[in-house]
Amino acid sequence: MAIFIAIAVRLVTLGAYPLMDSTESRYGEIARKMLETGDWLMPQFAYGVPFWGKPPLSMWLSAASISAFGVNEFALRLPSLLLILGCGGLVFLLARLRAGRDAALWASTCFATTVLVFVAGGAVMTDAALALGTTLAMAGFWLATNGPPALRRAAGLAFFAGLAIGMLAKGPVALVLTFLPIGAWTLWTRAWRAVWRGLPWLAGTLLAAALVVPWYWAAERASPGFLDYFLLGEHWKRFVEPGWSGDLYGQAHSRPHGTIWLFWIGAALPWSLPAIGWLARAAVFRHDNLRTLVRDDWQSYLLLWTVAPLLFFTISGNVLVTYVLPGLPALALLVAAIWRPSDTDSRSLRPMGLSGIVAALGLAVGFVGAILALHVRAETDLSHKALVRTYEAQRAHAGERLIYLGRQPQSAVFYSRGKALLLRDARELEPYLSDLPKDFIVIRRRDLEKLPAAARARLTPLGEFGKYRLLREGPWDGAGR
Repeated sequence: MAIFIAIAVRLVTLGAYPLMDSTESRYGEIARKMLETGDWLMPQFAYGVPFWGKPPLSMWLSAASISAFGVNEFALRLPSLLLILGCGGLVFLLARLRAGRDAALWASTCFATTVLVFVAGGAVMTDAALALGTTLAMAGFWLATNGPPALRRAAGLAFFAGLAIGMLAKGPVALVLTFLPIGAWTLWTRAWRAVWRGLPWLAGTLLAAALVVPWYWAAERASPGFLDYFLLGEHWKRFVEPGWSGDLYGQAHSRPHGTIWLFWIGAALPWSLPAIGWLARAAVFRHDNLRTLVRDDWQSYLLLWTVAPLLFFTISGNVLVTYVLPGLPALALLVAAIWRPSDTDSRSLRPMGLSGIVAALGLAVGFVGAILALHVRAETDLSHKALVRTYEAQRAHAGERLIYLGRQPQSAVFYSRGKALLLRDARELEPYLSDLPKDFIVIRRRDLEKLPAAARARLTPLGEFGKYRLLREGPWDGAGR
């Protein structure tokens, strides 16, 4: 019931609000350009400008989706939902093989009703694809070394396939988020022999290389300099330099070291709070459950999987809340392993089922309420969908251009289908004011008064959209001051 509510609400709301600046609009526009130009090899940040920031897997999926369903928010967000559902399916599989159907349903409920999982299941970004890759790798590793004998060969290959997915979704960080918990668990349990014998190292490595190397090789040939920027800049300087200034496509997110743990508390709601409470009580009263958590192979594996992103990004000054996503499948499995129904008393399922339903309903009501409350603001302050629609409704013919002066949000590029122009300053604007089409000008409110008086006199304000003003060539009456 709770799982159905979460999936249904997420599905029907995929197209209920515009693409947000800047992440969703950026990747949505890259996917749109990919489909428009037919260049599926190297993503494009702008026409003819390669996007070196991320590998293309999530953008391939988005482009394929809009090819099938049209260029709209629903189509662009659908792949993220399917990727998160894939993670949920792996959570169900692991829990069922470990503890049966009831435990699997409980773990899946926890996963589906976690805040960040719910949000990521309908956001245009690369993190859902990374999460599927790391989840497949972690599930494959466990089943290859501890699962039923009939599954071990396939699970071992799935481990390497998951690494390949992660490499094509976000790059080498997928290897770190996988091998960090696996290496720590192997050291802790001294399971060297099982790990060495359980995984098809040669066949798996060849499989991963066959899936990953061709694109990286072709991308560097098509766009020389990509590997240097992506591997050195995105995977070293971004990690060690707070506020890294070398980002070609935005701004680095400088945070105090350790912020990722605070992000985790919010992202993992509602399950982070009872998990912290359980851990605190177990530590204070020295419960046997705490010893089980670190001594049981399964629970210790899940614990290390959960905290791996937190440990890795603790020493990074550039973090986002989405960085905790790869550890959330393990959290759901861990909650289900620690707080599970009695094998002999079916009534113990009732409080768990009720908790899941309450969490799902809370997420659904809160999310829908946020969409309704922010509907107008989302289209004006958080996106330029409304502005572009106003321009399209007001223009007399297609030759009248939409021109941004000084700065251009990514959503303006997407909703104008790449046709909105960007000019650096008023000097570049002059020729457009002097030619025949009556163009539309967009400028930040604070920059409007800085325009030369002669330019302002030739513009008529049409409306305010958050921090931006939309104007059209025509007499200035002072109303926009």
